[in-house]
Amino acid sequence: MSRRIVVGFDGSAPAVAAVEWAAADARRRELDLLIVHVGEPAEESAGLLEDAAARAHALTGGVAVTAESRTGNVVGELIAASSQADTLVVGSRGRGGFAGMVAGSVSMGVAGHAHAPVVVVRGPRVVEYGRVVVGYDGSEQAEAAMEFAVEQARSRLAQLHVVTAWPVPVPAPYAPAYDDLIEEAVRAELETARARVQPWRERNPGLIITDDQPRDHPVPALTRISETADLVVVGSHGRGGLAAAVLGSVSHGVLRHVTCPVAVVRA
Repeated sequence: MSRRIVVGFDGSAPAVAAVEWAAADARRRELDLLIVHVGEPAEESAGLLEDAAARAHALTGGVAVTAESRTGNVVGELIAASSQADTLVVGSRGRGGFAGMVAGSVSMGVAGHAHAPVVVVRGPRVVEYGRVVVGYDGSEQAEAAMEFAVEQARSRLAQLHVVTAWPVPVPAPYAPAYDDLIEEAVRAELETARARVQPWRERNPGLIITDDQPRDHPVPALTRISETADLVVVGSHGRGGLAAAVLGSVSHGVLRHVTCPVAVVRA
């Protein structure tokens, strides 16, 4: 994996926000930055790419910034570029997207297939909360997401908030004994979820790590918590996902509903 960030750029407002996010991350983590435009070569796109590179230069504070144009399929070219990237950053939707969509076909396509963690940016962030949120269920994908989230939180001097959410069956009034079993299982799951976080605290003593175990589906839980987060990190799929699935229901739902930048990480 190369120590550089690759950002897709097409001149749209979300793509401009993606370049700004990538430039800030490159500055914090001292990584090179590559801006990639995919499409028909044209004078207009060349000018937009030059402007994006100039904007990135102004924001990075001295790290290497390069820009290149490619022809071909946008998703395919960005996936290819991700094979030599630490992170791939894209806007939530491009110039061909619908205004009401949070995540477009390109962002969904690269999030499911890229070789590196993918960060999807919807727009510029005015407020910084100093908090990175990660969805964590102990799966292999979640472990990779935690590694990424820890690095992001450390580079930002931010807190890391770990969320393990799951829906609990509605109690049955005619089966109190069954309800007791549910509560016992919930308590055991809570203890397990809290115990999973402790080794991360021990390995990162300088990082403030908080945790929460809401009784809710992960998508609405993470969406609600994301309102005061600078970044939400999820694995590409969790413990309940099919091994062959490129994007699980949680990562797919988070990409569609969370408005702050979202990172999707594959193991």
